[in-house]
Amino acid sequence: MSQASDEKDNIIIDGQEFLTFILGDEHYALDIMTVKEIRGYEAVTKIANAPPFIKGVLNLRGDIVPIIDLRIKFEVGEVTYDDFTIVIMLNIANRVVGIVVDGVSDVINLSMNDIKPAPEFGVAFDSEYLHGLARLEDQMVILVNIEALISSDELGLYESNRDQDVRENTNELA
Repeated sequence: MSQASDEKDNIIIDGQEFLTFILGDEHYALDIMTVKEIRGYEAVTKIANAPPFIKGVLNLRGDIVPIIDLRIKFEVGEVTYDDFTIVIMLNIANRVVGIVVDGVSDVINLSMNDIKPAPEFGVAFDSEYLHGLARLEDQMVILVNIEALISSDELGLYESNRDQDVRENTNELA
């Protein structure tokens, strides 16, 4: 993928809608267009040697869905699973992935003027996974670039476009 298309993927459209959710004491938001459904947490099948934030997989109407606990990934405090734990099912790169959060808040509509650039220091995760910050009433909302986070090499859930291109080119040569 070219740098131009990478930049295009990270652009926020004026008036874009975001689903807000809570992790610990912080409010986060992600592009509403990536959300497939919101459901309660259920038992997952553990995967050997997976990082602690990858809780396992579950069968969602025939799709095997990896479940990532963002509370563990972002190190936001004590993690408990109860009747109030939420899983947001997302469509990322033509696949489904679930993220565990403390709660879902609201759907918000943001203009470009509402969004401030992401800081380049001391946040819970690399700022390349942030679209920016927005102020809503008396709180800051962290806008997560969920596509970049889920597709990152660190999570290893989806191969990068470069890896896919290499595999396709190798298959063509064979």
